[in-house]
Amino acid sequence: MKALELKPAASCQWDEVSLGEVMLRLDPGEGRIHTARGFRVWEGGGEYNVARGLRRCFMQRTAIVTALADNPVGRLIEDLMLQGGVDTSLLRWAKYDGVGRATRNGLNFTERGFGVRPAAGCSDRGHTAVSQMKPGDVDFEKLFGARGARWMHTGGIFAALSGTAPLVAAEAVAAAKKHGTAVSYDLNYRESLWKDYGGKAKAQEVNRGLVGQIDVLFGNEEDFSATLGIAMKGVSEEFDELPVEAYATMLRDVAAAYPNLKIVATTLRTAKTATVNAWGAMMLYKDEIFHVPQKEIEIMDRVGGGDSFASGLIYGFLAEKGPQWALECGVAHGALAMTTPGDTSMACLNEVARLMGGGSARIAR
Repeated sequence: MKALELKPAASCQWDEVSLGEVMLRLDPGEGRIHTARGFRVWEGGGEYNVARGLRRCFMQRTAIVTALADNPVGRLIEDLMLQGGVDTSLLRWAKYDGVGRATRNGLNFTERGFGVRPAAGCSDRGHTAVSQMKPGDVDFEKLFGARGARWMHTGGIFAALSGTAPLVAAEAVAAAKKHGTAVSYDLNYRESLWKDYGGKAKAQEVNRGLVGQIDVLFGNEEDFSATLGIAMKGVSEEFDELPVEAYATMLRDVAAAYPNLKIVATTLRTAKTATVNAWGAMMLYKDEIFHVPQKEIEIMDRVGGGDSFASGLIYGFLAEKGPQWALECGVAHGALAMTTPGDTSMACLNEVARLMGGGSARIAR
């Protein structure tokens, strides 16, 4: 595996640019979706969450390439993104027909879970504006050439939205690679997204094609198996104790299948209950395994934990802190993100550093 090379910050307008959908999340708090009488709203999306975490926690210059239907819901999502500090100058507005027959904005109802009751989600995202993007809609040559970005991030959620979404992702990746931008991709397999779009066979066709072009790959054991056909060896599907060596072998198998990859990273999660998880991570970089062993953590809202892991790891490489530091940063940031509601991180850099240094939960004052 080759080392990851990054463009100097001074040569780029952005440190990181994400490509993906941003939805309105409706959160019933401690209640259930089907009995709710009120919802709190957040913005969220697998690819967007990475850009927001890099901006708000790690103070990086980030932007989002996405599309919204131009109606009050779209403007609410925009307002939430503006509060997050992510550059919205690359946001495309689609004309709204007054009903949503042609184009609309995605909604994501998510309940957090507690104890023996797992978190649950119900998406309402058909015919969204971003799913209708097609090649040529965005001037990626100008974005990555004239304006410049050190890092680009996208993933399997965006690629699953429509038949044209993978083509847009491929167009963006090609332009980014042409201009020396590092590209990361989170497999983020969601069975519900692929169910009526060719299932696992289509997921593998799309994801294999894109993974063959990128530098940094994020995924877990289900992602690697479902989207790449690379399963963990020598263990049953359900295991009581985390098979650390099997994870390391799996990462090496992924890298062997895709020699273009410079980093392969995975979170390590064992859900004891919805509110108590063991949490850690592993990464293969320059043919060396880096590992943060699992540690038991308490969770308020697990959604977005993996995205915050990715943004912390990306920051470590952007800041040239070294691979082990980057992995530890990702683990700490992901853990902190799961202590607050919503998809996106509310953590600060000093909180991440404190947790990485072994800081306790004693009051800080």
